[in-house]
Amino acid sequence: MWGRVRKSWVRFLDAFRAEADTGRDRHRHNLFEAAAVYVSACAEDDQDQIDEAAGWVSPEALSFGVNELACRAVIALARERDESPQTVARSLLGLPAA
Repeated sequence: MWGRVRKSWVRFLDAFRAEADTGRDRHRHNLFEAAAVYVSACAEDDQDQIDEAAGWVSPEALSFGVNELACRAVIALARERDESPQTVARSLLGLPAA
């Protein structure tokens, strides 16, 4: 059963991989690489890098990658702070504690 799950996941990831549009760069970017570059570029307000990363994968794949990155970041911060993920997420967004 786990073999089928793994194969499905690999096919899912492969479906969202894309070649870079520039002729000089033949590196294939996956959705997690695109999400990491996109989010860090947003944090640095680097519009050129944002546009480049957004072109590496489909918008749906980028959204999935950004969501996965956000989840992992909140979990990591929650462990570091010894708080719940909900508390950390609300804190990061400037919301009052629930």
